[in-house]
Amino acid sequence: MEQVITGHTTASRATQQVGTLEWWQQGGKWFSYEGHAIFSRMAGQGEPLVLLHGFPTASWDWNRLWPMLTQQYNVLVLDMLGFGFSDKPVPYDYSIEDQADLIEGWISGLGLKTVHLFAHDYGCSVTQELLARDQEGTLPFHIASICFLNGALFPEVHNPLLIQKLLCSPLGGLISRGLNRRIFERNFRRLLGPANPPDRQDMDDFWQLLTYNNGRGILHHLIHFMEERRCHRNRWVGALQHATQPMRLVSGMADPVSGAAMARRYRELVPNADVVSLRNVGHYPHFESPWDVFSAYREFRSQQ
Repeated sequence: MEQVITGHTTASRATQQVGTLEWWQQGGKWFSYEGHAIFSRMAGQGEPLVLLHGFPTASWDWNRLWPMLTQQYNVLVLDMLGFGFSDKPVPYDYSIEDQADLIEGWISGLGLKTVHLFAHDYGCSVTQELLARDQEGTLPFHIASICFLNGALFPEVHNPLLIQKLLCSPLGGLISRGLNRRIFERNFRRLLGPANPPDRQDMDDFWQLLTYNNGRGILHHLIHFMEERRCHRNRWVGALQHATQPMRLVSGMADPVSGAAMARRYRELVPNADVVSLRNVGHYPHFESPWDVFSAYREFRSQQ
């Protein structure tokens, strides 16, 4: 199954934005994980829907979908350890498996028995690990459905930017500490499609979240997830291939990192692949074209 949608205009996108980054932070709550403070937000009513963000951003990525999703679901989101408003400890052994432990403990602690997952980028890898645990019978809750947004589900077709490769190299510490606003903004804009470029306030918000609590200083530690994807490739791809719950990939096709090639690989390897392709949309579909993403997600859930 495949659908192709042309991304909406900037004006359409802007109408979906609510609040400010300060509003987002003030509406959150913190809880403790291994002695570290984790930022979270919860709102809405209905079936629990957990949102998982990407690298190097944070839960704020979902703010344009937030008012739409919370009208229909009980929506839960957090900043994973090392991201956004959560603690960014040094030293720390950051890993996808540890982030999955964080999500698992959070959901279990809330007493939820069944959840739906909606994941982007880095969060897709965390979701694959959770899905593998679900299949192994070790997860204390059931995953009812999964929707993916532009994640490196198949590392063999992942095409990282040069700066991401440098952060993974022996020079990673220097690159991380030397990252400035100009370099960040130039690379971030390369990830986005042509239809909905970010404005100055958008870039201020992304930069603030990245640098909050010395976030630049740990980027080279966080980005080792790219190697984890290669090491766990068979486990995580196998989880997709053996999944029994409904799954959908919503793919921004203008994404140079995890776009068209990743969608093609998904169709090749995942049985009965359900893919929605967004033309002119890049690596952050939920930021660039929120109405199209919401429409695709609402339709996906209506089929269950």
